[in-house]
Amino acid sequence: MSTQMNRRDFLNRSMLVSAGALVGGVSGVRLCADGQQELPEVRKTRSYNPQMEYRRLGKTGLWVSAVSVGGHWKRIDKVIGTSEINAYNAPTDSSQLGPFLKNREEVIHYCLEQGINCIDLAGDSEAEVYCRALGKSRDKIYLAYSHPASELRVPANCSADKLLELYKAGLKRCRIEYADIWRLMALERGGDHSQADVDAMITALAKAREQGLCRWTGMSTHDRRWAEMLIRKYPDIMQVVVTPYTAQSKVLPESTFFDAIRTYDVGVLGIKPFASNSLFRGDGSPNSPHAEEDDRRARMAIRYILCNPAITAPIPGLISTHQVDNAVLAVKERRELDAEEKAELKVIGDEMYARLPPEYQWLKNWEYV
Repeated sequence: MSTQMNRRDFLNRSMLVSAGALVGGVSGVRLCADGQQELPEVRKTRSYNPQMEYRRLGKTGLWVSAVSVGGHWKRIDKVIGTSEINAYNAPTDSSQLGPFLKNREEVIHYCLEQGINCIDLAGDSEAEVYCRALGKSRDKIYLAYSHPASELRVPANCSADKLLELYKAGLKRCRIEYADIWRLMALERGGDHSQADVDAMITALAKAREQGLCRWTGMSTHDRRWAEMLIRKYPDIMQVVVTPYTAQSKVLPESTFFDAIRTYDVGVLGIKPFASNSLFRGDGSPNSPHAEEDDRRARMAIRYILCNPAITAPIPGLISTHQVDNAVLAVKERRELDAEEKAELKVIGDEMYARLPPEYQWLKNWEYV
């Protein structure tokens, strides 16, 4: 019998989940590895591993691993020993493609073994690459789908019918019937969208869900004021938000953004946890003289981000099984940073900001949220 879930099973299961989605807890409930605080539904989550911590993805009711996976593969060439590979598109050179696909398959299946059960897809090649890598294991992970070339960043796409048409075409390319989450990609400065763009997005997401093409809906943007407006205005559609949150981000005492997240029980996947690798001193090479220090920096950043219960999970791009192990270790380590670690993270954060390339200077706007 096929392990793939057909659309009828998917719709029936979705109705059951929807009935219980609002039961119990905020998005950031911590579940200890020894089973304390554990709920029966958590053990039923995809790729459950008792050594992993799971956090509730807001009103979706899904329990996702405390560290999930971002689809980008920045610096993967440093691991597989090829020439530089674009961080957002799969290589076309045959000498690179084989090692690249082998790495992606090894890493994603290793993630599943460790209990990492959610991946966010945000590049034009990512959905197809990871669906190919997953193969028959597609239903062992929650897919948060987007495809920039088919969504709101392209003006010609900004009608509900066109967005839905392109989304269906993307599912077909990936050879899947549905995505768990369609988190449609908006402009980084989301406030630049017109109301007509917003209407198209909301309509397309609603229709996709009605047709069983996705289970939950949301969007990604770097504009938190615009995201807050959408959460408050369209709470039934804005169920998941993908937005930046780094090792330097701090929640303001009166944060209207996070107030909206809590009020409307929105799941949050945090992108750029390492500020596009500016957190690190090394170049990602396994034999880098800074490798051990960079591993520690990564763990400190993950621990710090997870201290914010409104962030369901940070989503680093993991390019080796070693990085997967390091992320899993961060989840298991003592969560709260002590005074010495906080002081160290402040120094590291200042260095991170100093290393930000010109195209990522906007991340400084996410220091106070």
